[in-house]
Amino acid sequence: VQLQASGGGLVQAGGSLRLSCTASGRSLGYNLMGWFRRTPGKEREFVATIRWNGGITAYADAVKDRFTISRDKSEMTTYLQMNRLKPEDTAVYYCAAGSPAWGSRENSGLWRVWGQGTQVTVSS
Repeated sequence: VQLQASGGGLVQAGGSLRLSCTASGRSLGYNLMGWFRRTPGKEREFVATIRWNGGITAYADAVKDRFTISRDKSEMTTYLQMNRLKPEDTAVYYCAAGSPAWGSRENSGLWRVWGQGTQVTVSS
């Protein structure tokens, strides 16, 4: 499977953006879809994940109550709705597919397929 991310851009603090990630093929082949982000000089950071079957979600504390992950299985697409954006949300956002244990979902090394990244810039 290949992943294609889109939807990044420049937004003022307090604004919203929606990222999309579309998987090629007819079936995902993995249990989870997720979003990570990276800022210069930092490791890739877990943002959110969703179980492909069942739709259970989990979020990093930094984005909880502001970001919402969802998926449309018929479109093979995962979304990240980002509201009340802050300057510290500025990063390159990556979507990913994999089957890590639920308790290890934040470990980026356990994810198998990555999208190309999309830049999100939040101005103050």
